[in-house]
Amino acid sequence: MTKTPSAIKAVDAPTRTGSRYPAPYDEPCKARVKHILGDVFGLDQFGVNLVTLEPGAWSSQRHWHEKEDEFIFVLSGEITLVDDEGEHILKPGMCAGFKANNGNGHCLKNLSSAAVQYLEVGTRGPRETAWYSDIDMKVELSNQKGVYTRKDGTAI
Repeated sequence: MTKTPSAIKAVDAPTRTGSRYPAPYDEPCKARVKHILGDVFGLDQFGVNLVTLEPGAWSSQRHWHEKEDEFIFVLSGEITLVDDEGEHILKPGMCAGFKANNGNGHCLKNLSSAAVQYLEVGTRGPRETAWYSDIDMKVELSNQKGVYTRKDGTAI
């Protein structure tokens, strides 16, 4: 059994840059960097990431999950939450949550001129489906690996 650390500096965690979206849907997320914190500690019931969005970068395409709850907490910078109700400016110390299966498509956009950092926490189940509000795409996830298709299930 591999021993996991008790504590680390968050910026020392492994990173993932960009998104797994097929082109051209990946374009707005190319300047997104995630420090994958939960994996360092072997967490498997929920995921935790320290996310940095450079100016102009998005967290994701606007989406909602069938089974996954999501939560974000803004650490630095100013970020715009875009959801079904419109745009909302979030500043350090503010947070937002997204209940599973509520159908409220959401994403974060860095429309400012400085980098933004936030923590994101989400449910980590073995299977999940996410729907994209503004584009003809969905993803079927199995053990954190996704297959992206059009909403009718045909290949993109």
